[in-house]
Amino acid sequence: MTTHETARTHRIAHGQGFVEVADRCFVARYEFVNVNVGVVAGERGLLVVDTHASEVEARRVLEDVRRLGLGEVVRVVNTHAHFDHCFGNAVFAEEYDAVKLIAHEQAAAVLPDQAADLQEQARRDAESGEDPRVRDIAEARIVVPEHTFSSAGVVDLGDRYVELAHLGRGHTAGDAVIRVPDADVVFAGDLVEEFTDGGAAPGFGDDCYPLDWPGTLDLLVGMLTDNTVVAPGHGVPVDRDYVQEQRASIAQVAQTVADLAGQGVPVAEALAAGQWPYPAEALENAVRRGYEQLPASARSLPMA
Repeated sequence: MTTHETARTHRIAHGQGFVEVADRCFVARYEFVNVNVGVVAGERGLLVVDTHASEVEARRVLEDVRRLGLGEVVRVVNTHAHFDHCFGNAVFAEEYDAVKLIAHEQAAAVLPDQAADLQEQARRDAESGEDPRVRDIAEARIVVPEHTFSSAGVVDLGDRYVELAHLGRGHTAGDAVIRVPDADVVFAGDLVEEFTDGGAAPGFGDDCYPLDWPGTLDLLVGMLTDNTVVAPGHGVPVDRDYVQEQRASIAQVAQTVADLAGQGVPVAEALAAGQWPYPAEALENAVRRGYEQLPASARSLPMA
């Protein structure tokens, strides 16, 4: 069996609850925004990776955590500051007196302002009544992790250590990677996304760093073995080969942006001018943010 096939044995379906992908490491997929939540169990309790998109959704997560019957949650780590990964923090903070919420320092710094902007938009969207879960997003109480790290951190669960790492900018400026060395499992957040059940490109949002992302994934690949199970922020668990393939496609986006800018193609015309590994409509932010990242010396006139 190849490593690709090994990773794909973890066919985690929406609504299935937590599935053990390695020794006491679990992943659950949730239908709303196809987001993953992780759990790592140790003698001292549980570490939860991400808390979903609202308090309502987080309570569903909490029920699934309790069904594991493996102890109390003692740590929560947010992989980044986007709503679908941290708007459920309040539920875990209230439920467990001893829990500590952790994030990269940049994620914690931007969360209040990002949340305020997104919740204002969610309030407007909720008025359309298309999806009641949008109102849940708007009404979530935002709890910013008080415990942060800059480059690396460690959580001691008693009989095992969990490593926290910031490998560089990519999906956001504050992406955290969570590694469980003894189980050879990595929770990658949205630095890696998987698209078996839909979706066509990684999340190039309005706070992405497309030119940095390939280098960050190079460091991530360096943490992986042929047998590592990688839990992405969205989709089913993958392996090292998948991460390398996605890294190559993201690098193609970055190189194409740099080439177009160097040829003097205006940013407004770049999407139409480039040959992209993903649908062009998914790359508007990638192109705009990439142009913004480039130094003036890397651009040729005329520029928009």
